[in-house]
Amino acid sequence: MLLQVSWVRHRDIHLLTVGRYTYTSDQRFRAIHHPHTEDWSLQIKYPQHRDSGIYECQISTTPHMSHFVHLNVIEPSTEIIGAPDLYIESGSTINLTCVVKDSPEPPAYIFWNHNNAIISYDSPRGGVSVITEKGDTTTSFLLIQNARPSDSGQYTCNPSNAKSKSVTVHVLNGEYPAAMQRAGQPHHRTPLNHPLLVLASALVSSLLCSIGMLRLPSPSGFPRNCATPYFTPRRTERALPYR
Repeated sequence: MLLQVSWVRHRDIHLLTVGRYTYTSDQRFRAIHHPHTEDWSLQIKYPQHRDSGIYECQISTTPHMSHFVHLNVIEPSTEIIGAPDLYIESGSTINLTCVVKDSPEPPAYIFWNHNNAIISYDSPRGGVSVITEKGDTTTSFLLIQNARPSDSGQYTCNPSNAKSKSVTVHVLNGEYPAAMQRAGQPHHRTPLNHPLLVLASALVSSLLCSIGMLRLPSPSGFPRNCATPYFTPRRTERALPYR
C-alpha cells in the first residue's frame, strides 16, 4: 500500500504539501522524498521569523497518524563586549572580544576592520593578533599590543554569517575614565547556550518526517519528534602576531 504524506502548518491550518505536490503560493516550500526510503522532508528556503511554529506531518493511514515538529527560527547575533565605547590606557594591550551567538554552525571567517579598513596582521605596526574559538558560541579576540593614539577609532567585527558590530576605541594619555580597560584585565566570557531545538536563520531549513518512526508507538503516549538538537564541536584557530 502506497502511503501519502502531507505537511500542515498549524499557525493558519494551511495544507502545504501532499506527496510531492505543493499547495501554497509561497515558493520557498517544497516536499522532498528520496525513492525507496520512508523519509519525507518539508524544505523551507530562506526561513524567516514568521515561519516559526508547529508543523504537522500526516500519514494517510486509517486512522491517520501524525507527527509534530516545532520550528524556532532565530537570527545569529553579534556582540562586542564593552561596546559602544572602550577607553584604553596608552602603552597597554587592546583586547576586543566579539561574540557570535545563535548560529547553526560557526562562521567560516571573522574579519576585523579599523576605520573601515581590514586589519592586516603582518602590517609594519606589528603586535596585532587574532584568536578565534569556534563552537556553539564563537568568540574572536583582537589583541593589539602597546596601544598608541593612532590605534583609536572604530573597530568592526564582521562574521561571515551574522551582522557586523562596532566599538569605538579611545587610547588616552594620562586620563583615567572609570570604563578604562587596563593591560592584563581579564576578558568576559559569554555562557554557552544549548537550546533543545533551534534552527537558525540560514539558506534552507528542512523538517524531517520518517514513516518508519511514526509506525513505532511512543512510550510516553505523545507524538515522536524526529528533530534532534544541533551542536557543533568546538575548535580553535589562532593567528600568531607578526613583529
